[in-house]
Amino acid sequence: MQQISIWEKESYFKHHDVVIVGSGLVGLWSAYHLKRKHPGLGILIVERGVIPTGASTRNAGFACFGSVTELMADTQKFGEQKMLEIVKMRFDGLEQIKKTFKKKEIDFEKFGGYELISASQKMDMNVLRSNIDFLNHKIKKIIKKRKPFRLHDSSISKFGFSGVEHIIENKFEGQLHSGKLCQALLRTVQSMGVTLLNTIEIKNFENVNGKIELHTNQPFNLSAGQLLICTNAFTKQLLPELHVEPARGQVLVTSPIPGLRCKGTFHYDEGFYYFRNLGDRILLGGARNKAFEEENTTELTTTEFIQQELESFLRQVIIPGTSYTIDHRWSGIMGMGDDKMPIVKKISENIYCAVRMGGMGVALAPVIGENIAALMTT
Repeated sequence: MQQISIWEKESYFKHHDVVIVGSGLVGLWSAYHLKRKHPGLGILIVERGVIPTGASTRNAGFACFGSVTELMADTQKFGEQKMLEIVKMRFDGLEQIKKTFKKKEIDFEKFGGYELISASQKMDMNVLRSNIDFLNHKIKKIIKKRKPFRLHDSSISKFGFSGVEHIIENKFEGQLHSGKLCQALLRTVQSMGVTLLNTIEIKNFENVNGKIELHTNQPFNLSAGQLLICTNAFTKQLLPELHVEPARGQVLVTSPIPGLRCKGTFHYDEGFYYFRNLGDRILLGGARNKAFEEENTTELTTTEFIQQELESFLRQVIIPGTSYTIDHRWSGIMGMGDDKMPIVKKISENIYCAVRMGGMGVALAPVIGENIAALMTT
C-alpha cells in the first residue's frame, strides 16, 4: 500500500473546513461563493474523474433561460410561480457568468436564440401568439428589459431550414464554450486558495465526533467540518433517498460547412432537440424523448438509434441538401426529477447537497452555488 508523507498529510490530505464532492459547475461555483463569503475557509474539491464526468463539460454550451414551448409546458405542469422562479434563477446565473468572466475567456457569443415550430406540431397561431404575449408580460418583470420573445418567421428562409412553419426569436440568448468556462472557474477558485484533487471517488461517509469522515477509493481517507455533495446525476450513489434520475443527452458535431447560414442557439420540441453553430459547424443534441427509458442511464456512450434520430433531423430540417460528415459524437449525463427545481438543502448535521440541475446547469450553477454557500454559512 502506498504510504503518505507528512508533507502530504499536512497539505493535500489534511482536515478541511469544507469538502465538496464534484468538480463540475455547481461544485466550482459553490467553492467560489463560499470563499467570497469567508476567505479563510479551507476548501477541498474532490473529483472521481480526470475532469468533471457528468454534464458540465459535455453539454451544448447554451446560455439560455428557456424556450416558449418549454416554459409553457412547465407552467402547465408545475404552475406559473415555479416556472418564473426557475427562469429567474437561470437568467440571474447567466448574468453572473457575464459579470465574472470576459467574453473571450469563455467564447461567449450573443447571436440570439430561436425556437423552431414545425407544421407537424400543429401549433395554432392564436395559441402561439397568446403564449408569447403571456411569457413576455411575466418574464419582462424578471429580466427588466423589453419583451424577450417575438415571432420572426422571416428567419426561416435566411437560415435555410425545411419544414419549419414559425420561428420565435429570443435576442437575449447566447452561447459559450463549456470547457473554457469550467477551466476559467477552476483557475479562479484555485487563485482563491481552493484545492482540487482528481481521481478520488467518495465511497461513503460518516459523521464522527462532529467531523465528517470520507472513505475513498485511494489508500487514505479524508475529513471535513462540512460536506457538500454536488454530484448531480450521480447523486443516488451517495444519497439514495433523493429523487434524482440520470438522463443521458447525446450530441454530434458536423464537419465545417462552408457558408453555414444559421448562427445562434436553436430549440425544437420543448427543448428536447437543440442545436447551435460552433464556428462553421453544427452542434446538435437531444432526441432523448424518443427513448426516455433507454436514456435514463449513467452510461457515457452513444446509441445508434438516437444518433440516427439526430442525423435525420439534421438532414431533413437544419441543413437539407448540404454535404457534410459527422466529426464528433458524445454524451453527457444530466440530473432530472419530477420537479425542475434543483435540490439545495441540508441533509443532516454538517452535510449538504446542491443537485438536480435539470439539464440547465450552465445557467443555474452560479445562483445555486450562491444559495448553498449562504445556507452553509448561516
